[in-house]
Amino acid sequence: MTIDWIAFVQVFIAAMVAAVLIVSFYALGLRMLVRAGRPPVVAPAEFTDAITVISEKEARRAEKAAAKAAKRNPLTEGQKRLALVGAYACFAVCAGAVLGGLLLIVFNH
Repeated sequence: MTIDWIAFVQVFIAAMVAAVLIVSFYALGLRMLVRAGRPPVVAPAEFTDAITVISEKEARRAEKAAAKAAKRNPLTEGQKRLALVGAYACFAVCAGAVLGGLLLIVFNH
């Protein structure tokens, strides 16, 4: 049995580049989403064996801080809209990259 090391290195480099690009676009999309004044606020999950659980008071405080930060946003409405479109575009690039990888796996035996 022989191993094609050049093909192995090619696959490794492609996987690393794809991972870095997907993570970078996702982080950029989140950053632009926050700049657009729409920070993602996620309700805390309640686990019985969790080490730390956020109380309702802390969750309300976080939502209030996010709303206050959105009010202090120095961007104009047009800039916020552009940031929101850019964020959705970044998320679309991430989804396209994942979908393209899945299609390569399924259809490129």
